[in-house]
Amino acid sequence: MSNSTLKSALLAAVAFGALATAPAYAASHSIGACLITKTDTNPFFVKMKEGAEAKAAELGVSLKSYAGKVDGDHETQVAAIETCIADGAKGILITASDTSSIVSAVKQARDAGLVVIALDTPLEPIDAADATFATDNFLAGELIGKWAAATLGDEAANARIAMLDLGVSQPSVGVLRDQGFLTGFGIDVKDPGKWGDEDDARIVGNDVTAGNEEGGRKAMENLLAKDPMINVVYTINEPAAAGAYEALKAIGREGDVLIVSVDGGCPGVANVKDGIIGATSQQYPLLMASLGIEAIAAWAKDGTKPAPTEGKDFFDTGVSLVTDKPAEGVESISVAEGMDRCWG
Repeated sequence: MSNSTLKSALLAAVAFGALATAPAYAASHSIGACLITKTDTNPFFVKMKEGAEAKAAELGVSLKSYAGKVDGDHETQVAAIETCIADGAKGILITASDTSSIVSAVKQARDAGLVVIALDTPLEPIDAADATFATDNFLAGELIGKWAAATLGDEAANARIAMLDLGVSQPSVGVLRDQGFLTGFGIDVKDPGKWGDEDDARIVGNDVTAGNEEGGRKAMENLLAKDPMINVVYTINEPAAAGAYEALKAIGREGDVLIVSVDGGCPGVANVKDGIIGATSQQYPLLMASLGIEAIAAWAKDGTKPAPTEGKDFFDTGVSLVTDKPAEGVESISVAEGMDRCWG
């Protein structure tokens, strides 16, 4: 995403914030809100929680936070929704582990009068939530795919690609990033609603990581056993990328494989600086969370619901490609700029 697009997203966020100004809520903590994340260990969700807590304190919202034990822990998220309903919360912010199975629990919350807002990961269908604040995850994937193809040049035709995805349930965030990467790289994605059905011979295979470093290492080892000459690695996020790098390093391949990722956390951007990751698409969890709390406050005040970004079915919080090796035709920001904007 261009700097101008990111600026537009931030300006829209400021405008949206006018719906829920601090004086209206600072005097009372009667507005209850819940934040339900996939885990409480991934730096992305740690930063999201910090953003929600800061905005809740500013607006006088009483926030309770819940998280799955691991990425993919659907049952804990359902139990958290039930608790929020019973506690009389006004709204829920959720990053769903299973974006389709969670819909019935979300419906229960909405039927009980809560506003439910998806953060980062759209539900399936997306309108199962009242609103979604997220990165354009397809674009995030597309940017790193375009960069990888442009960086390889003519050799992109001979690439051996490892796809390190999120989970077997294929939550929407993982599908969008995967399919965006392949599209950007110039590969036919067949059914864009799922990954793994592609028939391009350059794809060695898909494996799942649970979005953590150990999962990334194991998935990389599995795919290297299938084809030790892999030279391009797509990763769902930067912890998975770090694990993939360790697996490559163990066999002496860390210097000749192109790794790309999504997140833009400070450790991930540092890995771009160090050459561990070639490029990463940076997203902005603090903005997602703070907008979500503002939306719950506005809903509690007068029933206002946030509007999506024009031309999209969600509120786009922006994305920027971070690399110190810019590729022709792919807009990016430097590692220095990425460090200024990073989190975690």
